[in-house]
Amino acid sequence: MEETALQFVETSAIADEPEVRYINREVSWLEFNRRVLEEAMDPRHPLLERVKFLAIFSSNLDEFFMIRVAGIHQQIAAGVISRSVDGRLPSEQLVAIRRGVLPLIAMHRDCWLNDIQPQLREAGVSILDYAELTAAQRQFCKEYFEREVFPVLTPLAFDPSHPFPHISNLSLNLAVVIRDPEEGELFARIKVPAVLPRLVPINGGLCDEPAHIPPERRHCFVWLEQIIAQHLAALFPGEEVIESHVFRITRNADMEIQEEEAADLLRTIEASVRQRRFGNAVRLVVAHDMPQNLRDLLLANLKLKPTDLYDVHGPLGISDLLALTRIPRPDLQDPPFYPAPPPSLRHARSSSEIFAAIRQQDILLHHPFDSFQPLVELIEAAAEDPNVLAIKQTLYRVGSNSPIVKALMHARDQDKQVTVLVELKARFDEENNITWARALERAGVHVVYGLVGLKTHAKIALIVRREPDGMRRYVHVGTGNYNATTARIYTDLGVLTCRPDIGADVSDLFNFLTGYSRQREFRKLLVAPVSMRKGLVRLIRREIDHARAGRGGHLIFKVNSLVDPALTELLYEASMAGVRVDLNVRGICCLRPGVPGLSENISVRSIVGRFLEHSRVYYFSNAGAPDVYIGSADVMQRNLDRRVEAMIPIEDPAIVEQIRRMLDIYQHDNQRARILQPDGSYRRAEVLDGSEPLDSHDFFGAGHDTPAR
Repeated sequence: MEETALQFVETSAIADEPEVRYINREVSWLEFNRRVLEEAMDPRHPLLERVKFLAIFSSNLDEFFMIRVAGIHQQIAAGVISRSVDGRLPSEQLVAIRRGVLPLIAMHRDCWLNDIQPQLREAGVSILDYAELTAAQRQFCKEYFEREVFPVLTPLAFDPSHPFPHISNLSLNLAVVIRDPEEGELFARIKVPAVLPRLVPINGGLCDEPAHIPPERRHCFVWLEQIIAQHLAALFPGEEVIESHVFRITRNADMEIQEEEAADLLRTIEASVRQRRFGNAVRLVVAHDMPQNLRDLLLANLKLKPTDLYDVHGPLGISDLLALTRIPRPDLQDPPFYPAPPPSLRHARSSSEIFAAIRQQDILLHHPFDSFQPLVELIEAAAEDPNVLAIKQTLYRVGSNSPIVKALMHARDQDKQVTVLVELKARFDEENNITWARALERAGVHVVYGLVGLKTHAKIALIVRREPDGMRRYVHVGTGNYNATTARIYTDLGVLTCRPDIGADVSDLFNFLTGYSRQREFRKLLVAPVSMRKGLVRLIRREIDHARAGRGGHLIFKVNSLVDPALTELLYEASMAGVRVDLNVRGICCLRPGVPGLSENISVRSIVGRFLEHSRVYYFSNAGAPDVYIGSADVMQRNLDRRVEAMIPIEDPAIVEQIRRMLDIYQHDNQRARILQPDGSYRRAEVLDGSEPLDSHDFFGAGHDTPAR
């Protein structure tokens, strides 16, 4: 009996700790999206850049509901009663999410309606409500409706003889109430066609405001759904249109794929992508003026609760505002940014020159400040070089019109042995990756789809070349995707090297991915799920030992997310041992810094600005002989245990110092950085007395060499 009582006391004490030790993952993500929204609210950005951040905030929130909130709904439906790492039940997490989302939505709409939209209009970019249109503009819209819109609209009735229509994920819809002379009031749904521009440009000659803006710089738009709403009578002849209201739903888009049972993974993924639009509804967003009876009708037929409904002032689906960033108004956008190759590759053009540069020294690429083009040229050079025998590469998100994929197909045309691992399970890029996988296969490339139960997230390329002194392996290991488009807007690191032990490790890793292997150790690489967690634990514990022995200790991690409980606890242990822990975490961070007796030596900052911080760097001071790793993995269970990830040690002392100086710039950013507080909130970094304003993105983009510490 006494033993049972003791166990209860100990368990209760532990149960009291989680919310003190951890920040809820979903709440932390909402704080990240708040930082994105703050960029939209920041007048230091040009107007169309602020619009971009508004759109990104909205798109982020859509994905959050499609994946994270949908997952919590599934837990509740399955009767899951296990608690999150911070001690919350699934139902409690939903309450916290709604409490966090509501004020963000209000801030988002206020920013658009009362700040950015009026300023855009003053600058000559007008998004007009239909009620504001002149007679000439209305005539233009009428003709546009009859010519372009009416033919593609399909009104769907809902009554005893017509079932409630399927409403696809993220589609914009009009709920229409009509009065029939015989049947009385009826309900219909009209989908706003996504094949047409959501923002309909009005003929420039019809836009004469504001007068101080030259006509060629004026851009006027009206919302497509408002044009449709004003011409509903054409869709319901003989009926009286009483009212219409805009709504939008979000569905569960997280695919569950039974790989073990899939005879053809490619076809299975294709089928799953098609099914995504039919997932259970998890959120209903309606215009604020929608009456309660229509809200109730939609909630009932979508099988949602009132707490799943969000009403919004202003337009729905603000992510469509991204189209505005493509109008020709450079005065309302960031100045163009032109990345350059790193100095060591600046004059390398032929394949022999590129390979000679890598033989001479390891080369660090810091995108987007260093151009992505050298990577494309490396694969193109390998394709043409008669001494190159084989190319192997992983592809996770390559984008459309990929120059890398084209170079790989060309390499096969040149009779190189080309092996490509295409990760079909890259969320929301499945269709694009399927297209490339089929194209590569048609070109004769050996395509592998990854390992059962594991996503291959590692960013690695291997080139095998015959040289006078024997075979040599050239390797690229990076933190970002082989995607020429995102390489211009994501900050990432990559290393080019021909070190023999690194090359041997990468060869072994490809054998692990394409054949049969139970390899558990690698010479230099840290590889998940086999050696990365153990390697990080060993390196952190070494830092703890240094601190306890009086040799000091310093860890600097730059990652996208920090969620893993075991490594979080180890970082707490390091802090309590006297190790200084500086964390740069762009997004989710479940660790609480600055808690007395737990994390007093830990600081956490997040940088959100012009570029999306995406690089992962792990720095261990090691009593003055630092070890530095870069790679594809964040501090998350999925990265360490359920994905194939690779991190490479930086062995060139000059590059180690270059990365350390880069980390120092991030650590002293006082323009785009926010500092995580113990309560889970963030505050902006301040320009302290004696300091100069420092924006890390501007600094690196200006082409400066990072100053010594």
